[in-house]
Amino acid sequence: MLKILVLTDFSSGYSRRLLEGIIRYSREAGTWSFLRMPLYYQMMHGENAVVSFAKRWKADAIIAQLRDVNLEQLNTLDIPIIVQNYHERSKHISNLTGDYYNTGVMAADYFLNRGYRHFAYYGYQNAIWSRERGIGFKEHIERAGFHCEVLENKNPNTKEWLYNTKQVGSWLEALPKPVALFACDDYYALQISETCNILNIAIPDEIALLGVDNDELLCNLSSPTLSSIVLDVENGGYQAAKLLYKSIISGTKEAFNIVVEPLYVENRASTEKYAVSDEYLQKVLNYIKENFHKPISVDDVVDLVPYSRRVLEKRFKETMRTSIYQCVLDHRINHFIKLLLSTDYHLPDAAIQSGFEDYKNVSRIFRKYKSISPAEYRKLYKKEKQQPLQ
Repeated sequence: MLKILVLTDFSSGYSRRLLEGIIRYSREAGTWSFLRMPLYYQMMHGENAVVSFAKRWKADAIIAQLRDVNLEQLNTLDIPIIVQNYHERSKHISNLTGDYYNTGVMAADYFLNRGYRHFAYYGYQNAIWSRERGIGFKEHIERAGFHCEVLENKNPNTKEWLYNTKQVGSWLEALPKPVALFACDDYYALQISETCNILNIAIPDEIALLGVDNDELLCNLSSPTLSSIVLDVENGGYQAAKLLYKSIISGTKEAFNIVVEPLYVENRASTEKYAVSDEYLQKVLNYIKENFHKPISVDDVVDLVPYSRRVLEKRFKETMRTSIYQCVLDHRINHFIKLLLSTDYHLPDAAIQSGFEDYKNVSRIFRKYKSISPAEYRKLYKKEKQQPLQ
């Protein structure tokens, strides 16, 4: 029986899904014994106490959610350690990390495709996951020719974000409206939502709000409910446990990185509007959002408004930075991705429910978006059904 010391509190949806993936692999690999050590134990007693306990318990490996700890001291245990990185990635210990930069890029594309011209980022400077998400968001917005306002805690002596309602409120009130605001995670997005409610700033009319992690408790606690980027967290936990097992069995201590990928945006009320002043373009966009899964064409859309096809396509391209056809295609592909990862539909059935008529054509289009086939994408990222405990 392998003994795994888990040093974390698992208070967030991210951490709990991570543990689900770890447990799922442990069931396949054999009998593992987990012992969860709460973070306050290390905070109260220091790394020496953690090391001493791990030795007494004869732990085979450690999975840790660490912030300010002496990794070199933990490494004296001479057992595999996986760190859920916080301030920086470790060069000598395996990291459970994420594609934070491209998570920010995904958020930027999401808002750009909804017609926004004003952007803001709210994050935490002392955490690598927040810094890199903010950099990815800001740089992609700037490459598109726009400016991004940023509010972060940049005090290197501050260990935690000290939420200041007055400071955040003043910043929100000063932002140009309507503005697309990306928060570093759902917890920080909820702070923005609560502050907006206090100050009577309308979401999504004045501020469209997007978080990360899709923590359903936090997203549904917000009023209105929060849209959020879904991450491949459980699969990250599964792959981390798989590599951890390999390290234990082989006796090697080679460090590795497990990268959790962003998958798609779970749309909720906080981003339901488009930032478009032209009422006819708004009508077209709403029609596409509600009917993309049906066999609609550009001609169907043109019939909705008093513009010629040429005028409508020109105005749409100038405002949305994409064509009407591409907008429909984006909606269909995004829905297809969600069905791939959240259902057991056969691929042709998922394609039909997303508005496509020819699966072979879907596969070709999908490769342009993701560089792999739909079947390969599902195999990589779909959450497997968990077997009940025996």
